[in-house]
Amino acid sequence: MEEKLWTKPFIMVSLINFILMLSMFLLLVTIGGYAVSEYHVSTSTAGLVSGIFIVGSLFGRFWAGKNIDILGQKKVLVIGVLIFTITTALYFASFNLALLLAIRFLNGMGNGIASTATGTIAAFITPIKRRGEGISYFSMSTVMATAIGPFLGLSLLQFISYRQLFIFCLVLAVIGLLMVPQVKVSHEVKSMTSHAPKGFHISDYIDINAIPISIVVLICCTAYSSVLSFISFFAEENNLITAGSFFFLTYALVVLISRPITGKLMDSKGTNIVMYPALISFFLGLLCLSITHAAWTLILSAALLGFGYGNFQSIAQATAVKVTDHEKMGLATSTYFIFLDFALGFGPYVLGLFIPVLGLHGLYRYMSILVIIGMVAYYMLHGKKAHLYS
Repeated sequence: MEEKLWTKPFIMVSLINFILMLSMFLLLVTIGGYAVSEYHVSTSTAGLVSGIFIVGSLFGRFWAGKNIDILGQKKVLVIGVLIFTITTALYFASFNLALLLAIRFLNGMGNGIASTATGTIAAFITPIKRRGEGISYFSMSTVMATAIGPFLGLSLLQFISYRQLFIFCLVLAVIGLLMVPQVKVSHEVKSMTSHAPKGFHISDYIDINAIPISIVVLICCTAYSSVLSFISFFAEENNLITAGSFFFLTYALVVLISRPITGKLMDSKGTNIVMYPALISFFLGLLCLSITHAAWTLILSAALLGFGYGNFQSIAQATAVKVTDHEKMGLATSTYFIFLDFALGFGPYVLGLFIPVLGLHGLYRYMSILVIIGMVAYYMLHGKKAHLYS
């Protein structure tokens, strides 16, 4: 008999993750506009206000990775959601730019701690034989927030003020906090502080076993950061604003349809049978973007990226957990997210330097090549020995 996946703790932790990510993406696309209107800052400074959240998230993940297997998953989740909720309330006290930047950093830290905990708990409470499927379902909570958050944030601002948007985000955070007690983790990891060696050790913050797949994540997510950051400019540049508004909705729809299938395939047939088609689809999606001048090719690229990057992300997360020891799942999850956040957070800053030279069509062409490099890296670092972990 197949072990049950949709337990109450699994549903609750997925909902908490969705709420946290929704609040994050609501503000990620709107906080820059708030900084410009409230403090009359430059566009680059507005970008810093938005992006410093990711820097805070990275710090939060480093802390969570070190402490989640010491304090326990539930305690770290409580700490993360509490910090996130308090700092969301502090947006009302952001009386100057420096304070707003500090609040954004701490808000990101809370999100990084909490989302590391939700990802670890989801992997921990999922039956081992259904872990690929379970992580695929769980990570759809992030995908849905990615698609709904920016769209909802920009839509709401047509009818409400920034202050009212902060209230909405605070309500979401409080709902998430109230749901935390409903997450039951059957086994809490015992404290290892007394046995831990003193001083700084990189292995306290990064799981060595998860580094190979995380390097692939760094490469491929850098390529995807070009889509997240520049697709709206790309749509405007090519007079495809209407089609562009459906880009992430198409992406999310394809992910929703495909992930339950690919998750089961991964559990039954192994990682490679899903990873290689996903990376090929990812490559084709970026290549399609590089030649896009019509609405139908923009939507086609969204569908290809949905199957490609959308499945790559969940497969990579499941792989990071699969290759490590059971008691280090929290550290492995943190390692995966650190590399992912670094790529999505800093990738746009680096890639943006090349846009004046390459143009957006040229950038997407080169990003498709980067995915091929990622595919080669996957084969060398994990793919050729993936059967050892099946």
